Amino acid sequence: MREALSNARAERISGEVMWSEPERPGTPFEQASLDFLFGDVWQRPGLSRRNRRWVTLTCVAAADAPGPIDEHVYAALASGDIDLEAMLEFVLHFAVYCGWPKASHLEGVVARQWARIHQERGVDPDPWPNQDNGVLGPSDWEDRLERGIQEFIDVNLTQAPSPTSPFRHAGILGFVFGHVWQRPGLTHEERRIITVASVALNDSPKPLQTHVSAALHSGDIAKEEMDEIVLQFAAYYGFAKGEALHDAAEAAWAQVPD
Repeated sequence: MREALSNARAERISGEVMWSEPERPGTPFEQASLDFLFGDVWQRPGLSRRNRRWVTLTCVAAADAPGPIDEHVYAALASGDIDLEAMLEFVLHFAVYCGWPKASHLEGVVARQWARIHQERGVDPDPWPNQDNGVLGPSDWEDRLERGIQEFIDVNLTQAPSPTSPFRHAGILGFVFGHVWQRPGLTHEERRIITVASVALNDSPKPLQTHVSAALHSGDIAKEEMDEIVLQFAAYYGFAKGEALHDAAEAAWAQVPD
């Protein structure tokens, strides 16, 4: 009886998360997915479903997994957990940390799944939002770089690098922190979650240490939330890389002042 109730609950959560009727498990992988992902991970407290979606979307998009990318983008939009504007903003932030080619594919998926949702509902797709040039930030480059330096400090809790290379000058200070991190559409907490997942899956030791530490030390992400991010990440990108993220989080937390 208890097992039947557990299975029923896992199937219900699977339907709510994936926005589709779950299929009956036919392989050990499918059974474990139902039992672990939906019977446990997606039900856990400590992290909102929206924030679990950010971790998951980052993982499946970076993993070049066509089926899961389609399924999770569809579910996030169809459920209303993430609206179109936030999803498109996610694509830009994802491009910064996981690369433009992967982001280009991801935005194509968003377009197709947006059309699919409306086709299923028997209505024409809502148009994509017009982009306001006002959100592009200062056109004065000295002003933009000054703001980029301050944003770098605010996000990373450390001094900004000197603009001595194109990567630092045009990329890090001019674009990533001079523009992207200051855009509306996602909260700082959401940008941190997406970034933490990105640097963890990209095997980037220094950015991993920096962003995990800053997320915890700033208070933007609580330790309980980071623990759940680690588990969600491990479930969708692998426990080996999850262990590296876990160790970085524990090391950073040990340095948080009492």
